[in-house]
Amino acid sequence: MPPWINLPDDRIGLLSDTHGVVDRTEFALECLLKAGATTILHLGDLGSEQVIDRLAGLPVRLVFGNVDEDRAFSTYASRLDLVVDHPTMRLVVGGRRIIATHGHLESEMTQAVEARPDFIIHGHTHLIRDETIDGIRILNPGAVHRAAVWSVATLEPATGRFSVIELPR
Repeated sequence: MPPWINLPDDRIGLLSDTHGVVDRTEFALECLLKAGATTILHLGDLGSEQVIDRLAGLPVRLVFGNVDEDRAFSTYASRLDLVVDHPTMRLVVGGRRIIATHGHLESEMTQAVEARPDFIIHGHTHLIRDETIDGIRILNPGAVHRAAVWSVATLEPATGRFSVIELPR
């Protein structure tokens, strides 16, 4: 597991499963920034270099998903000065420990649970999730594409406030 990274931010924007859909990704990013997100976590399945282009210049950290397995994505994102924490990121924000991963690698999810963070954040399922299991709050912002409801979310770790933002169809 990677080391814990301290972030001073108080509101995190969460998005996942953009699957290469650039215009909806741009709108999702605008919604997160308008909602006050100071750091954005992309939880994988970016789907294209064009989506990575839209993340450039923004305060984004990312992991890759099962459709992003091509190592060229990692090189491309790094050339754009994006922070890649693949396959798992470990953050401390607002005094709370957060582990984020796409969710498709069972070993990463198992290690995340074993680390006993305050939050585990993932994508992959395309379903909004907010559930506490054995004292760990597990969150999923849903998906920007290939979902019944297109959505992103914000999280204020210090207070635990998780707010889902539905994207129009």
